[in-house]
Amino acid sequence: MNKIGHYINGQHVAGTGKRLGDVYNPATGAVQAQITMATVDETYAAITAAQAAFPAWSATPALRRARIMFKFKTLLDEHANDLAKAISLEHGKTIADARGEVTRGIEVVEFSCGMPHLMKGDFNDNVGTGIDTYSMHQPLGVVAGITPFNFPVMVPLWMIPMALATGNTFVLKPSEMTPLTTLKLAELIADIFPAGVVNILNGRGESVGAPMISMPEIKMISITGDISTGQKIMDVAAKSVKRTHLELGGKAPVIVFDDADLDAVIDGVRTFGFYNAGQDCTAACRIYAGKKIYDKLVAGLSSAASSIKVGTQKEKGVEMGPLISARQRERVAGFVDRAGAQKHIEITTGGKARVGKGF
Repeated sequence: MNKIGHYINGQHVAGTGKRLGDVYNPATGAVQAQITMATVDETYAAITAAQAAFPAWSATPALRRARIMFKFKTLLDEHANDLAKAISLEHGKTIADARGEVTRGIEVVEFSCGMPHLMKGDFNDNVGTGIDTYSMHQPLGVVAGITPFNFPVMVPLWMIPMALATGNTFVLKPSEMTPLTTLKLAELIADIFPAGVVNILNGRGESVGAPMISMPEIKMISITGDISTGQKIMDVAAKSVKRTHLELGGKAPVIVFDDADLDAVIDGVRTFGFYNAGQDCTAACRIYAGKKIYDKLVAGLSSAASSIKVGTQKEKGVEMGPLISARQRERVAGFVDRAGAQKHIEITTGGKARVGKGF
């Protein structure tokens, strides 16, 4: 059984904490690995390593940092298929969707290659009698990130490259449901960045995330998660006046007027409402329709949704894979069951969980 630990100060660490749980293949329910929770000492070791690496990394000339970021981008390109396969196996999304995720992540890394050259200040002369002003952009120090399960490569690659390109060091806590992909990312990081510049800790929010963000050595925290988690982080961050970057999900509405192009609407909702098995904060999941086109839209959407091929990641023609866990499937099924119990609601297609192994 593959046991998952952490990446601290340039080394893969087995970890001494308690067993956090299992990592599954969501399509089959088979256990792929066991994950170990980081202890407080291991959390502090990662932050200390990031602190120790900060002076040299922040002093690295902009041109040198840009070249290192470009090497990272090139390495990601070379291993894009491996990362996509890891995402698909661990998360359950189709290979095509996983490749799309990796591509979008690499695009951000490519953008970050130019960031070091943007670390320029401003100068204004004679703003007052004999007074000139100037401003400078300087790195903060150690930045922490907490990322979700639904995009285990793309979201870390939204955070890490920008922090590193501008001279900061980084400590990441990925979702405990998708640690394998993130640690695969660590293998590529180890080949490019000095030890301590990036560190990865596995664990739950209350056991690793909370101690991590409460430590004064962390100067900024970025999270993609739910509102309740964001509230807790703001409360803790306020005590040491940390900078925060909170992306707390959404409930995307689609407003369809009577004169809308219904074919375009139906095609769009079929794609963006069910992409990633609906596990996306931008999923088109609430639809408000004009009275004149309501019935036609419902009929078209019902037909479109029923045509989506659901299955395992490797099945030919599959458009939608499993949900991430049994708990998630039960939660989604619960929404459907409660909706179906309402007198004014009609389920026009589907309505039952798929029978068989996996989620």
